[in-house]
Amino acid sequence: MTTDPTDRHYDRAFVRTFFTSPTAVEGEDDSAKMLRRAARLRGMEAPDVWVPDNEDATAPSMREEGAENVADVVAEHGADFPGEIHPRVVWHRDRPSARRDGFEQMHTIADPDRGAVDHVDGFVVPEVGDVDDWKKADEAMTVVEAEHGLEPGSLSMSVIVESGEAELAMGDLRAEMGKPSNNLERLFLLVDGEVDYTKDMRAMTPTGELPEWPELRHNTSRGASAAGLVAVDGPYDDIRDVDGYRERMRENRARGMTGIWSLTPTQVEVANTAPLPPVEGSWLFDAGGREVELDREDGRFVYDGDAVDLDREDGEYVLEAEGTERHLDEDGLREAILDRASYVPSLDDVVDSMEEFEAAKAAGRGAIAMTREATLVVDGVAVDVSTDRMWDEATYQAARTPIALFQDVHEHRPDQHDALEDRYGPAVVERALAVGD
Repeated sequence: MTTDPTDRHYDRAFVRTFFTSPTAVEGEDDSAKMLRRAARLRGMEAPDVWVPDNEDATAPSMREEGAENVADVVAEHGADFPGEIHPRVVWHRDRPSARRDGFEQMHTIADPDRGAVDHVDGFVVPEVGDVDDWKKADEAMTVVEAEHGLEPGSLSMSVIVESGEAELAMGDLRAEMGKPSNNLERLFLLVDGEVDYTKDMRAMTPTGELPEWPELRHNTSRGASAAGLVAVDGPYDDIRDVDGYRERMRENRARGMTGIWSLTPTQVEVANTAPLPPVEGSWLFDAGGREVELDREDGRFVYDGDAVDLDREDGEYVLEAEGTERHLDEDGLREAILDRASYVPSLDDVVDSMEEFEAAKAAGRGAIAMTREATLVVDGVAVDVSTDRMWDEATYQAARTPIALFQDVHEHRPDQHDALEDRYGPAVVERALAVGD
């Protein structure tokens, strides 16, 4: 008998940020100083999931001390930390000694006498292999819970997908979760680890840069969706490339993967805000194969670049783009501009549409047309455009996803309430919390 994948044992349906911190820094008077600094993060700089990292971020010689540091710091600061806390321990599918060390680290951190376990939500297990190895990690947690008198399944398990074996194992989860021989219902996050995955796949690029692995991100998102879990992308190492980080997240969200690894508090703040619906609606314009956001000027949306030229000659319009010249009347121009334009709705726009559909549904109507009008200005020529979109129940449910994200953030991150009200205004926040029930 398998578990219904929608019957999660944890509260969060969305995780935006997965932030790792070294557990022990060699040569410092206080080896736990990075943990203490992370534990004090608040608001948009605080992650949804904080990962005291006792694996890659901590030298092997410091990991025993690191596990003790995690227990001490979480015992002191865990009650006030606004996100979830999931320490990463060592593990390896091919090394029993690493699995033993991981078990001992979990045992140390979860010891009730140390005072941390009440604030630890689970553990992150790296370098897993096939599904039998996932069961070994689950069994290690089951033993830790039993030896410390904890409720079975009270510790979540998240895994980092860093091998072809682990990638294939995601396809087995639906059949394995809920069997009486395991506690895999404790699974929470599926996290991509592209660096070790690249090594495991023996992949090479001419520059030595990591491949982008869109297939892995898709498979992880699909595996999470099928098993009722949460997918998180791996680290983006170029911490100064904020635009690249945003673009990576935009691509991920189109795959259903909201969360991403964050390496710095700055990345945390970017990743916490990027998935939220925009404050203002905007129009995007295809400018010679490159999508650009139009400038808002006096209620109109303006394109003044060089990739698209528009002139009026002898009572008709001449549109030049991609080396092609088109002669158009007013209707043809309007259609050509609309073909190049698309609208990105604000949070207020989405709420308006959902409220209107909810009212129509309550009145017995199954579908309604939503109209949007705007004036786009291309090369100084103003074009009035109008779009109609049919809304039915399927459209409504798709539009509900960003609202569900917003509501999830508001419910689980009270420390971000002020930031959300500053961003959108109290009235919009109140309405966004009321729709979609």
